[in-house]
Amino acid sequence: MNDQQLLRYSRHILLDEVGIEGQARVLDAHALIIGAGGLGSPAALYLAASGVGRITLVDDDVVDLTNLQRQVMHTTVRVGMTKVESGREALLQINPEIEVAALRERVDAARLAELVGAADVVLDCSDNFATRHAVNRACVHARVPLVSGAVIRFDGQLSVFDVRDPASPCYACLFPEDSEFEEVACSTMGVFAPLVGVVGAMQATEALKLLSGAGRPIAGRLLMLDGRAMEWTDIGIARNPACPVCAART
Repeated sequence: MNDQQLLRYSRHILLDEVGIEGQARVLDAHALIIGAGGLGSPAALYLAASGVGRITLVDDDVVDLTNLQRQVMHTTVRVGMTKVESGREALLQINPEIEVAALRERVDAARLAELVGAADVVLDCSDNFATRHAVNRACVHARVPLVSGAVIRFDGQLSVFDVRDPASPCYACLFPEDSEFEEVACSTMGVFAPLVGVVGAMQATEALKLLSGAGRPIAGRLLMLDGRAMEWTDIGIARNPACPVCAART
């Protein structure tokens, strides 16, 4: 770590739980972020500011005026630009020392396997169950920890799924792929803007804990936020020994 890095990241280095060694691990890390919208914006901004050495943004959408109420990585002048290129510009303005890959793709299973296999941590900031399950399968196969977040209306949720721990469940243990869940979108249901900032920042927190070795990640727990009352509910999640996605892992 050079003198400029020691100064830039000094407030992390001062933390006994992080220190120089933990910050060095962050600098050497690669974070894959699926979705560059409401959740991906704060998550990516904090990871970039914290010095994650390589960040890959994956999203196939463009910046729309309706996004700007909550997707703080984008600006009015970048309406019409791809979200990943807008995001790359924002992250490099914060921290020009990092590497940012901007992938405008709707990734299939094979591509996800390639991307996840090259990452140290994955942040699922998508907005639909099909993508979440595809990302989970890739993370289970590659044994890469997954930080999952979701927000709709005034409700948010957060969890970490880390199959490197034999006792840890995967996303499909909590939400089985064959279950019927109502797919809702913020374009029809609405979303309270600051809550995506809260959950996205917490996704960055969990990712940085995993990368630096600081603290204890929330694997095996589901945090649910009621933004109307600002109340959190913390629920334990058990691994499903018959889960078709992760049961065969050794």
